[in-house]
Amino acid sequence: MLKKQYDYIYIDCPPSSGLLTLNALGASDYILIPLQAEYYALEGISGLMNTVNFVKQTFNPKLELLGVFLTMYDYRTKLSGLVEEEARKFFNDLVFKTIIPRNIRLSECPSYSQPICVYDPKSIGAKAYHELATEIDFRAIRRFKDHQEALDKLQEEKLNKVSNN
Repeated sequence: MLKKQYDYIYIDCPPSSGLLTLNALGASDYILIPLQAEYYALEGISGLMNTVNFVKQTFNPKLELLGVFLTMYDYRTKLSGLVEEEARKFFNDLVFKTIIPRNIRLSECPSYSQPICVYDPKSIGAKAYHELATEIDFRAIRRFKDHQEALDKLQEEKLNKVSNN
């Protein structure tokens, strides 16, 4: 099984409820949502959350939202701040602290077929993505430990019931 060979498997999907996205959500444990700091991106979140809830109710009840991260954030505009405020209001502590700023180097690297960590590892965008990766890792490990503790507790309760009967 592929899961046993990797710590993380990322499946990048279009922001639609098409077959590719539904299959990816069905095979996933967690979902990460990149949210552009733009008005229409915020509007589309409700549709995405409806899709996530549909998947949870129909064929993947273990699917969880690991978090939302803001991208293409322009600190010079009020709109980015308003989108951040609304996202934090709706998702609370599920919004990552790390924000990916609008950065020309991030825009350029795909045209050279290189990830930002290779194209310009010292750029603001590369540093932001590195911070985000660290934050995702920390949150995923914490979630795994919480789940493991819950499973251990259930197992202990079952053993106690068996020994008491």
